[in-house]
Amino acid sequence: MLTKIIDQANIDLFGEWLKETEKVVIVSHTSPDGDAMGSSLGLYHFLISQKKTVNVIVPNAFPEFLKWMPGAKDITLYNHDKEKADKLVADADMICCLDFNGLKRIDDLGLVVKEAKARKVMVDHHPFPDDFCSIVMSHPEISSTSELVFRLICRLGYFDEMTKEGAECIYTGMMTDTGSFTYNSNSQEIYYIISQLISKGIDKDDINRNVYNTYSECRLRLMGYVLHSKMKVYPESHSAMIWLTQEELKNFNYVKGDAEGFVNIPLSIKEVKFSAFFREDTNMIKVSLRSVGEFPCNKFASEYFNGGGHLNASGGEFYGTMQEAIDTFEKGLKKYEPLLTANN
Repeated sequence: MLTKIIDQANIDLFGEWLKETEKVVIVSHTSPDGDAMGSSLGLYHFLISQKKTVNVIVPNAFPEFLKWMPGAKDITLYNHDKEKADKLVADADMICCLDFNGLKRIDDLGLVVKEAKARKVMVDHHPFPDDFCSIVMSHPEISSTSELVFRLICRLGYFDEMTKEGAECIYTGMMTDTGSFTYNSNSQEIYYIISQLISKGIDKDDINRNVYNTYSECRLRLMGYVLHSKMKVYPESHSAMIWLTQEELKNFNYVKGDAEGFVNIPLSIKEVKFSAFFREDTNMIKVSLRSVGEFPCNKFASEYFNGGGHLNASGGEFYGTMQEAIDTFEKGLKKYEPLLTANN
């Protein structure tokens, strides 16, 4: 049995809304990751089983290694088909906002969702949710939004109707948002959920291969380049940093998702407990931060990179040059060095 994390009042109200709803739009955040995709498609398959008309909309493209997921081919990309997406949102009876806590996380789609007349539901595990949904299932203590979607379906009493396809998506989200269950996953209930997903017929080993062993040759060569030339270690701060410019990405025929997981690589170095990855985008520097133990990389992200997230996994943005972003990171390391060197 699972602990009843989600408030019963939210479960009851969502159940009532579901009975009255015909058209549902599911929305997730910009640059969708495994949990955004897994939670969205997991809920999509459940709602399809309830005979609802369901559409998933995301602001922009998702990585190639997630395109195998059941239902992925039917997702609408807002930046590619704005007119279609706007109409779907306008016509929806209910909008489910998954894996994000503020409308700024969905870029231009945010205003459309805000102005929509549909009832709005948030299911998310990031702290400090904004006030734009009538039902808010926000639980930062839970490892992934996909886990919350599983809990929601079960609390509604529909576990038996969960499909294999939906279970595959939920497992993918849980797996990717915990680094294959290597962080934020020290809860026995997570493994109970996994056992229940396996009972639906999923092949977790095959899912792992689909996500982690289908990269291109260019991705592997880019990783080699990063390790040899673009990783800096700060022994005195038990930290490390990786950075890549657009020109460097272009040299390795970069496609979305090729740098997935790079931020975790330095954490395999003995005594490194904090890692940063800076990737130059069109008009900003994308920042990814990871830590082990009790170091609050979400606080670091908030203070220096207009970001946030979880204790051990967070991100942000920097508007300026790559060197300025690096300088800002190094400035932060000096301030946070007492925390980084504690208990070492």
